[in-house]
Order: sequence, then structure tokens, then C-alpha cells
Amino acid sequence: QVLLVESGGGLVQAGDSLSLSCIASGRSDQTYIMGWFRQAPGEERDLVAAMDRENSWQFSVSDRFTISRDNAKNAVFLQMDNLSIEDTALYYCAADSRKEPLLDASYEYWGQGIEVIVSS
Repeated sequence: QVLLVESGGGLVQAGDSLSLSCIASGRSDQTYIMGWFRQAPGEERDLVAAMDRENSWQFSVSDRFTISRDNAKNAVFLQMDNLSIEDTALYYCAADSRKEPLLDASYEYWGQGIEVIVSS
């Protein structure tokens, strides 16, 4: 079992930057792929960025979002720059043990979500 705990969300202004962190507890072989999703009210949960443990595969929906990992800490981070109102959402950390690119919401493990609110 893997527990994912997000931190770093909050209220920012448009144009600001924000960094999210997610620490995973449990077996590290269960977190081969780690990623970030977001879900705005009334919307589906969409992938923002993901990468594998070896950094051989990485995905980001925008060059404003940079994902990184610290394998020693079993952690994943999301740097978000030049935020806009449209980035307001609940952001979820996700992890999976499969050794393949995962672009949908089929990840096995999920955090509780952390709120990011961008004001004008």
C-alpha cells in the first residue's frame, strides 16, 4: 500500500508561480510512475504532468508546468509558472507501479488532493 500526501497549494495571483510537493510512503517499487492531475469544479480529472522513476519518460500538458522527482525521498514535485485563473483546481498526486507511460486516470494510488486557487 502507498500513501501519497500533497503539500504546497494555496491562493496565488495570476502570473505567480507555485510549487507542489507529494511524498509517498510505502514500497518505492509501487511508485514507478508518478504524476499530477487536476480537477476543476464540474470538470473531469485531467493529467497535468507525469514521469517515471528513471526519467526515461516525461509528460507535461504545458511548458509552464515542470515535474521532477527525488527518488531517495520517494517524492514528486510540480513547479507551476505564470499561473492563470484557468489553473484553479484541485490538484492530485498519483502513482502507479506499471512500467509504461500512463496518460489516463488509471493510476493505482491517489493523494487526497490539494487546492490551488489563482485570483486575477
